[in-house]
Amino acid sequence: MKKSFEVLPQKDRKKILLICDDIRVHSGVATVAKEIVIKTCHHFNWVNLGGAINHPEKGKKLDLAKESNEHNPHDIKDAYVCIYPVDGYGNIEIIRQLIEIEKPDAIMLITDPRYFSWLFNNEHEIRKNIPIAYLNIWDDYPAPMYNSAFYEACDLLMGISKQTKNINQLVLGDKAKDRIFRYVPHGLDHNVYKPLGDDNAECNAFKKQLFPNQDPKFVVFFNSRNIRRKMIPDTILAFRHFLDQLPEDEVKDCKLVLHTEAVTEAGTDLPAVAEYFLGEKYGTNVVFSHSKLTQHQLNYLYNIADVQVLATSNEGWGLTITEAILAGTPIIANVTGGMQDQMRFVDDKGKWIDFDADFPSNHRGTYKEHGEWAFPVYPACRSVQGSPPTPYIYDDRCKWEDISERYMELYKMTRKERKAAGLKGREWAISDEAGFTAEHQSYRVMEAFNTLFDTWEPREQYEIINATESKPKYLNHKIIY
Repeated sequence: MKKSFEVLPQKDRKKILLICDDIRVHSGVATVAKEIVIKTCHHFNWVNLGGAINHPEKGKKLDLAKESNEHNPHDIKDAYVCIYPVDGYGNIEIIRQLIEIEKPDAIMLITDPRYFSWLFNNEHEIRKNIPIAYLNIWDDYPAPMYNSAFYEACDLLMGISKQTKNINQLVLGDKAKDRIFRYVPHGLDHNVYKPLGDDNAECNAFKKQLFPNQDPKFVVFFNSRNIRRKMIPDTILAFRHFLDQLPEDEVKDCKLVLHTEAVTEAGTDLPAVAEYFLGEKYGTNVVFSHSKLTQHQLNYLYNIADVQVLATSNEGWGLTITEAILAGTPIIANVTGGMQDQMRFVDDKGKWIDFDADFPSNHRGTYKEHGEWAFPVYPACRSVQGSPPTPYIYDDRCKWEDISERYMELYKMTRKERKAAGLKGREWAISDEAGFTAEHQSYRVMEAFNTLFDTWEPREQYEIINATESKPKYLNHKIIY
């Protein structure tokens, strides 16, 4: 590890106020934030303004030093990690109080920018004293020019996907020169999500509970929320079509495992979908998993699976396919958002693709060569959706027929071949090039913040703005690429 990232005494560490989900809860944001805090608390002190919808512990200050000391890889004894639970993500009065009490050296934000509009509206007050850093993701193009005020309010923009980093720079245009940009992809604990082998006793015991009196030969796994953009009915219908093409005696050995909520208002009634689509003939081929599982139990599911499927539209990253790749399991995924990063598409020179104004996404299938662990499904339809806060965004949707073809392609491989392809994905994911591990993620965060602390200058006390000027707003990148 570089000298600048060495273990520092508590009194010499910079303190960061992290505003996001309570890092103890089981959300994607909290999982990533917790890994960052735990893996960097030897170098930074952390204060988490920990949000929840109706937080039962709001108003308290909770000390997480003991847990942080135990899990930090550097065997420290003096971590400074605390949580101030809050409803939502707080307000400007709470921020002013925390700045006065904790005296942080920077603020870090994680999640959708609209949750922080109240903070961005007060950025001039804050940035006269401390910088604002934002670990951010944006799902799709066209570049959201309507986010310009949010990005302008930040001194450090860490893009979780390559697409997001490019979007940050495109939206800021000439103002990009005054900010720091970094690619900081999600990283998880690769010692938790890992290959176990088909002879692992605990994993096999879990498999027997999942499939009583059965030993399926081909398992498709879905793990995400039951919301519309996750395309779960398409995933089920594709599985039906796949089963229709198999000899009758092979059908019983194929299972679709859905680890998600059965019914939600934001999604659909999945048992009803399964009943209508799979019917009497294939009803036993789908298995629902609704229970809360530990990370180790989830890892059993990834190891049991022959493939993890995520056909989502508007997917910023796709954390569950990261988990699958680290577990050595192949993936079927829609070519959109950050899922493109995880498939390792390469350009004409054999280099991992990157994006710019001329080539902002590979969702048109410009490049087709990718990692062996990835079985991509290219969007068949790209429509422009929108809402008042987000006037436009592409909705990349793939065809369920194409998903079904990928099922069949994997089915025709042996399990040994499938797992060999998956292991190549893990090997790449833990490499320095990809770095989808908690250690790589924390290293990138430390490097970005150290650069920020070394170069940041406070904003001027006053700024003169010409109120008669009206700058036009328009897209600044190609729409055909």
